[in-house]
Amino acid sequence: MNFGRKPLGVALLLAALGPWPAWAQPAPRAAPVAPTMTLHVPGLAAPAQILVDRWGVPHIYAASEDDVFFVQGFNAARDRLFQIDLWRRRGLGRLSSVLGANFVEQDRAARLFLYRGDMAREWQAYGPDAQRIATRFVDGINAWIDLVAREPARMPLEFSHFGYAPEKWQPEDVVRIRSHGLTRNLASEVWRALLACRGQLKADETRVALQPPWQAQVPDGLDPCVPPEVLRVFGLATQGVLVGGRDGKRAALDAPPQLALASAAEPAEGSNAWVVAPSRSVTGRPILASDPHRLHSAPSLRYVVHLNAPGLDVIGGGEPALPGVSIGHNGRIAFGLTIFSIDQEDLYVYETDAAEATAYRYQGRWEPLRVLTETIPVSEQPPRTVTLKFTRHGPVTHVDGAKRRAYAVRSGWFEPGMAPYFGSIGYMRARSFADFRRAMSNWGAPAENQVYADISGNIGWVTGGLAPKRPNWDGLLPVPGDGRYEWAGFWPGEQLPWLLNPAPGWFASANEMNLPEDYPWRERKLGFEWPSNARYQRIAEVLASKAKLSLEDSMRLQNDVLSVPARRLQALLRGLKSEDAAVRSAISLLTGWNLQTTAESAAAALFEVWWSRHLGSAFRDAVLGGAAAPLIPSTDAEFLLAALERPQMRFGKNAEQRRDAVLARSLAAAWADMRRLAGADPARWRWSVLHHAFFAHPLAKAADGAATQAKLNVGPLPKQGGSDTVNLSSYDPANFRQTGGPSFRIVLDVGAWDNSRAVNAPGQSGDPASPHYRDLAPLWLKGEYFPLLYTRGRIEAATAQRFELLPAP
Repeated sequence: MNFGRKPLGVALLLAALGPWPAWAQPAPRAAPVAPTMTLHVPGLAAPAQILVDRWGVPHIYAASEDDVFFVQGFNAARDRLFQIDLWRRRGLGRLSSVLGANFVEQDRAARLFLYRGDMAREWQAYGPDAQRIATRFVDGINAWIDLVAREPARMPLEFSHFGYAPEKWQPEDVVRIRSHGLTRNLASEVWRALLACRGQLKADETRVALQPPWQAQVPDGLDPCVPPEVLRVFGLATQGVLVGGRDGKRAALDAPPQLALASAAEPAEGSNAWVVAPSRSVTGRPILASDPHRLHSAPSLRYVVHLNAPGLDVIGGGEPALPGVSIGHNGRIAFGLTIFSIDQEDLYVYETDAAEATAYRYQGRWEPLRVLTETIPVSEQPPRTVTLKFTRHGPVTHVDGAKRRAYAVRSGWFEPGMAPYFGSIGYMRARSFADFRRAMSNWGAPAENQVYADISGNIGWVTGGLAPKRPNWDGLLPVPGDGRYEWAGFWPGEQLPWLLNPAPGWFASANEMNLPEDYPWRERKLGFEWPSNARYQRIAEVLASKAKLSLEDSMRLQNDVLSVPARRLQALLRGLKSEDAAVRSAISLLTGWNLQTTAESAAAALFEVWWSRHLGSAFRDAVLGGAAAPLIPSTDAEFLLAALERPQMRFGKNAEQRRDAVLARSLAAAWADMRRLAGADPARWRWSVLHHAFFAHPLAKAADGAATQAKLNVGPLPKQGGSDTVNLSSYDPANFRQTGGPSFRIVLDVGAWDNSRAVNAPGQSGDPASPHYRDLAPLWLKGEYFPLLYTRGRIEAATAQRFELLPAP
C-alpha cells in the first residue's frame, strides 16, 4: 500500500535504513535453519520453545498454561527488560532509586495512586486463575533477570549506561499499578470549575460540546474556585518518565503544573476498530481491524506475541508488562478495541479542621485523614521520608491551608479488578460471543468498545468498564466531599450497550459518542465527553461504499488520510470572497485540493497550520468575547464546524458576514505563517517538511553523547495524516511533531488466520542493539504490514531465531 510518489524526505530515509530485508517479501516455502540458543531455565516445568520470526514476533510453545505464561514473562524480559523495569519503577514510585532526587515528588505522587485494597478481592475480580497467571508471568521475568545477572553481556544498554540493575518483580506489581492507564475527565472537571469561578461556565461548551446534549451545573455547596495546583500531583502520577540534561542521575523533571492542566484541552487518546460480516466480505469470512492510538515512544507501547499451550492458542498485541493478549485472536474468536468514554473519576473538595489538615468534615463530623509514612530510596543520597494522606474517597492531591480546603481524587482505579488491560486474560480465552460478553461484563479499565468476530460468522460489539452510579450529579465538575455526593455502587456490565450481527453487515468504533438512541443515558450518565466523530464518519462512509470488502480495503482504510473537517471547510471556502490577495491564494489552494493530507501536499500543510494554529482562536475571539476567550485553550471540532456551517447559531447579528470575517482573517494568518515556516513559494510547500514522527526513548535526553541518543531514539520520520484522519497523527502545533496515533495495527482474516496482517512501530524489540528495535518503522511509514503467522508450518518457515528452553537441573 502506498499513497503515490514518495516525497524526497521519505526516499532519503528509506535509503538511510539500508537495503530492504527479507521481511518485505512474502514468507518463503522453505527457510534456512534458524540459529538456535539452548537455555536451562530454573522454574520451567517442561521443555518449551520460542520461535522468533523475521519480523521479531515471538511464538511461544509450552507444555502447559503455567509454563506458557512463565515463558511469556521470560521472553518479555528478554526483549523489553529496560522498558518494563522502568514502567514498574514509575508505577511503584521507585524512580528516585536510580534517577535521583529530582524524582522524589513523582515517586510520592505515584504511591498515592497505587491500589491499596484487599488483594484477595483483587485477584478474584479477574477470575480463579488470575493470581496464578501473574505469579508465573513474574517468575519468568525474574528468571531472565537472574540470567543477565549471571551473564552481564546480556544486559541491555540502558542499565550499563545509566549504572543500575533491574529489580525483581512480585505478582502484585502487575495489578497494583494503575496510574499508567488511560484516564477520563479529572482535568476537565477542574477546567470547568475554573470557568464557573469566573462566571463563564456556559463558554465551556466551546471547549467540549457535551454528548448527548447536556448542560453542566455547579453542584450545590461547591465553591468552584478550585486552584489549578490540585492537578499537579495527579499529573505527576500519571505521566511517563521525562528527563533532561547529560546524566540520568541528575535528570531534571519536566513537569510544571500547567502541563497537567493543559491536558484538559486535549482529546483523550483514541483508536479505530471495525468488523465486517461474511456477507460483506470478499472472502466470505469475517474481517476484523484494530489500531489503538496511544502516545508514541521507543520502545513501542505494544508487543506482539503468540502463546501456544494445550487449551490455549492466542496471538496478538498487548503490553509487554502484562500476561496475555488484549487485541488479536485465539483461533476461534477475534477481538479489537477502542476507548469508550465512561467517566470513572471525580474530584472531591473538603473543609478541613486546620491549615495542616488532619481531619475533614464529613456528614457533620470531623473524620480523620488516613496518614501513611513511606521511605523513598534515592540514588547516591539518603532516603526521603514522605507523607501520604487519604480521605475515604481517595488520595489527597492538594491542601489549601489558607482556605482550609483539601482536595482528593476518587477513581475507579481504587476498586478491585481495575488493573488496566489485565482483564484480557479472561476474554482472550472465550470461545463464543456469549463467553466474550460474560468476560466483558466484569471488565474494569480502561472502559472499552470491543469489536468481535468468530469463525461461525458472527460479528458484534460489546462495551465494558466500571461505571459509577452518580444519583444526584453528573461528574462534570468537582463536588463537596461532605457526604452529599457518593457513588451508589456501579452499573452492572450486562447493562452496558452491546450488539450482535448488525443489519448493515459491519460495525465500527472510533471513540465517537455511540450510545444507542434507546439507551437510558439520562439515568445512567456514563459520560458526556467524547472525541470528535470525524474518524468514524470517514470509516463508515468507506465501509458502506462497497458491496464486498477485502483485507486490503481494511489496510487501506487504516492508513486513510482524507480529512473530514477539511471537506466541510472546503465547502464554505468556495463561497468566500476576499480582496486580500493572500486570502484568495489560500482559497484557491484549498478548494483545488483533494482533501488528502499526504506528505507531499502543499494544501495539506496550509490546512493543518490553519486548523491547528489559527481558525479555532479566531473563532473563539469572535463568539466568546474578551472575557471568556482567553480562558478557553482549544475548540471542540464539531462545535466549531457546526457554528461555521450555521453561523446564525453563534455569531448573532450579521452572522454570515462575521463568520466570513473569521474565515478570512484566520486564513490570512495561516498563509503568512506558512510563508514563514516553508518559504514564499507555495509550490515548494510540503506537509512532511513540517510534520514528522519521532519515537523518543524516555532517557535519551540524559544519555551521554549524540551517538548514544541516536541509538535510543527513532526518527525524525517525515509523516502524513492529520489530527482528524483515520490514520490519526496527533501533533504538537508548536512544532508539528507527532505525539500519538497508531503504532500497532492488525487486520485479521477470521478463520484463515495466516492471511492476517500486523505492524508494530518502531519495532518489536526494546533492546537498541537488536535488529528488531527499529526495523518495522519503514513498513509503518508506508502503510504496509507483515504477515501475522499462526500455523506451525508457516511459523517454522519464517523463523529467524529459535530458543530451546529446558528445565534447569
